[in-house]
Amino acid sequence: MLNRVLIVEDEERLAGLLQDFLRQAGFQTHWLDDGGAVLPWVAANTPDAIILDLMLPNVDGLSICREIRRHSDVPILITTARVEEIDRLLGLELGADDYICKPYSMRETVARIKAVLRRRTPGLPAIDTPLQFEDEKLRATLKGQVLGLTQIEYQLLRLMAQSPGRIFSRDALMDKIYHDNRVVADRTVDSHVKKLRRKMAEGEAAHEYIQSVYGVGYKFEPPEG
Repeated sequence: MLNRVLIVEDEERLAGLLQDFLRQAGFQTHWLDDGGAVLPWVAANTPDAIILDLMLPNVDGLSICREIRRHSDVPILITTARVEEIDRLLGLELGADDYICKPYSMRETVARIKAVLRRRTPGLPAIDTPLQFEDEKLRATLKGQVLGLTQIEYQLLRLMAQSPGRIFSRDALMDKIYHDNRVVADRTVDSHVKKLRRKMAEGEAAHEYIQSVYGVGYKFEPPEG
């Protein structure tokens, strides 16, 4: 059965293009242009993923995301032309799986939807990367080369690599890797990421696995192919 993607977008031309690209990629689609129609439709149907614009008539995208998350973990990819940091962090806290900023590439959006479905759907093939983890030894290898990570660096890389493409805010990363609730500055996470990138570049300089997302945090992106 084909995965069904709900597109919530009030720009008709953009929604039409998204539908065309998603259908060509093998998805079923349904389009809504009114925020007030989304929750009743989701309650009556079972989409496999939702592409949700923030700026909508009647009910905004963040409110919709909040309500959906009260009863469903359906993957949600938020699209927005508003790049203010507070909106993006709020969206992450409400449970959005990913973000993409307008104007965006249709092919990238299709790839992002595939990525969130892969993370959420059992049985889909995992993304193949030359990274290997040995949890009992806290050891990671890249193309057979031991990276020589500290415990924090290992946990950071392991966490992000488990969810390729997912955007992690700095707060989310700190909560996951520091279990004693210590107060840690944002620049501490940035410092760990900088060291981690340097060690990974020694194993494969051609690809940057940990990518910055402006105003939000970081994400893990394996090489294509």
